[in-house]
Amino acid sequence: MAHLRTSAIICSVRPHGEHGAVVRSLTPENGLVAGYVRGARSRTMRPVLIPSNIVQADYRARTEDQLASMTAELVQSRGAWLGEPLASAGLNWATALTAAILPEEHSYPRLHSALSALLDAICQAPSAKGWAVALVRYELLLLSELGFGLALDKCIVSGSEEDLVFISPKSAAAVSSAAGESYRERLLPLPDFLRSPGQPDWNAIFDGLKVTGFFLQRHFFADRRNDVMASRAVLVDRLKRIEA
Repeated sequence: MAHLRTSAIICSVRPHGEHGAVVRSLTPENGLVAGYVRGARSRTMRPVLIPSNIVQADYRARTEDQLASMTAELVQSRGAWLGEPLASAGLNWATALTAAILPEEHSYPRLHSALSALLDAICQAPSAKGWAVALVRYELLLLSELGFGLALDKCIVSGSEEDLVFISPKSAAAVSSAAGESYRERLLPLPDFLRSPGQPDWNAIFDGLKVTGFFLQRHFFADRRNDVMASRAVLVDRLKRIEA
């Protein structure tokens, strides 16, 4: 990547040196791209480099192995939602998760579209219930795109496509009520909206968050970066307060 100019969603900003920062952003065609922004902590650039903002980014690197330098022009700011505790937690989690687990410079156009739609929903949806569903679906898509998708079309024990109410933690596959009843304490719940469109209630949404959280923790955060999952716990706690 000698030169790249593209739209990008800011996902993480890590201070580097006295004034700069390494910024990771999700682009439509090139996936997650890292770049060094000189003067990132200046009064001018801080409002631009907010995770969830959309920028027009310009990357330049002399060699393939060199961290590219990056300049950014603001296209869409979501800074106004940083003062809203619930929306801020949602924006922070979605972008931090993306930056933490995606390999750099691998194209994920579906994830870019889904993340853009999720961030819009967090800022524009009339209630948190709407974007909480979108968040669960985004986490499921992340798992699938990275090779850890869930098999929810039929029971892994009997092959039945009916009455699927559990998920096996070991196989990440659906289990029917009849096959799983004796082991229900060892199984995860399978809310209907993970398999088909619908308007779930809060109990189903929290079941969905339990499922995706379990597999994200297992595959990406079991031994490291627990601070990332801590931000998810803050978000889920705030959602539960709204629901209550």
